[in-house]
Amino acid sequence: MQRETGKRLAGGTPKNEKKPKKPSRLTRQQKVLVAVAVVLAVALVAVVACQSLFVRPDLEKKPSKTEEQEQIDYGGGKPPRADGERKSEDFYTVLILGRDTGGGGNTDTMLLASYDVTNQKATVMSIPRDTMVNVSWDLKKINSVYNMYGGGEKGIQHLYKEIAQLVGFEPDYQVVVEWEAVGEIVDAMGGVYFDVPRNMNYDDPTQDLHIHINKGYQLLNGEQAMGVIRYRHDNKVNGKTLGYVDGDIGRIATQQAFLKAVVEQLLQVKNLTKLNQFAKVFQNNVETDMSFTNILWFAQQAVFGGLSVENVNFVTMPGNYNASCWSREYGNMQSYVTPYADELLELVNNHLSPFKEVFTLSDLDIMSINADGSVSSTTGHVEDSMAAKPPVKPTKPVETEEPPGEPVTDGEAPAVPADPSEPGSGGAVEDPIQPPAETTDPIPDPEPTEPAEPPAEPVDPTPAEPQPEEPQDPGFSIIEPPPAV
Repeated sequence: MQRETGKRLAGGTPKNEKKPKKPSRLTRQQKVLVAVAVVLAVALVAVVACQSLFVRPDLEKKPSKTEEQEQIDYGGGKPPRADGERKSEDFYTVLILGRDTGGGGNTDTMLLASYDVTNQKATVMSIPRDTMVNVSWDLKKINSVYNMYGGGEKGIQHLYKEIAQLVGFEPDYQVVVEWEAVGEIVDAMGGVYFDVPRNMNYDDPTQDLHIHINKGYQLLNGEQAMGVIRYRHDNKVNGKTLGYVDGDIGRIATQQAFLKAVVEQLLQVKNLTKLNQFAKVFQNNVETDMSFTNILWFAQQAVFGGLSVENVNFVTMPGNYNASCWSREYGNMQSYVTPYADELLELVNNHLSPFKEVFTLSDLDIMSINADGSVSSTTGHVEDSMAAKPPVKPTKPVETEEPPGEPVTDGEAPAVPADPSEPGSGGAVEDPIQPPAETTDPIPDPEPTEPAEPPAEPVDPTPAEPQPEEPQDPGFSIIEPPPAV
């Protein structure tokens, strides 16, 4: 007993003896409240973390494109509108440019989209690559602008300027998408169901491009999806080329139908679980002045805000798709798309422009071709002073022997380095869907001819006048403008 008491006095505690628990100062009700507070704190952290992924674009803090870009001379036209009272609090516009790095980087796919988040309505307008724009060079197609200025950021700036003048306002954001992104997004979605409008068969070994897709409703993988939106026509067989009857308009219609199918299937909630995959695709194939969190915000608003495919309106720029104009540089007629000014203005005011203020024709730079062959603009100013005058064409066509190979038809420029749409010129490469054999195959040597048999009748000993080997000069070069008559 003494030893045990001594141990206790010394401050020791037997190992097998437990310390009594101190009574809790919290009541049962208070413990429940603490538990609820912890759960709410965790939930709040999760919500904040989640919201940090979806950031609403703030246009008030975004500088105008004209402030970011180099000073661009707008000639007699007005600089596009960059600010003003908006139709709704969350009304945004985006310019989407599709580049094909395998075909030289030309921007043959151009879409201007408006998204009214407040009312959950969207409009996407396709701008044809042959749209005539107010530029100083002879070939006035909008798809020549990007590479005419050397591509890259400078090329984008000038292309942005031309589209902004076409509609009268600066789009809020721009997105430059490489073709590869389309296939990768489709693969990330697990494929896209689409009704292919026709059989498509095209091969271009120079680009490693092979399109072989049958007509009909089917599940397309990424590679097939890229083929569908790039296709224009089949390879030439027996001198004939099968393709869309209405040319580039048919291609645009297919692209719009495909994008509509992608939007409809992409808006399914199941695709929100694939954000990491989509993020990698954007990082590798998309250049934009939006943050990825802004893009996620748009996706969140579309999926949970109730944007249905019926409220996404795909349209093509209204215009004359059979217009043509004489080219001084090539000495032939070039095909163009000239906008219908009144119809385009109505589309801008009612669907595309984010501003309440109504645009007039003087705000737009719309080109047209006059009856005498000259061109004019709604601004009253034409950048190319020669094009503003009636062209001087040969009064009598000169008969020339066609060289072996494929002749140049109206609407297609001959392969000369001055064409900004041809490879090797430092300009935009002509559409990669065009068969390269038409312009790159070497001209074959003429086949040897059999010597003529001696005439049965005696011939006149007077020597005939020598015939020129080359066709007669029409009096001017196809590169230089013909002399005034």
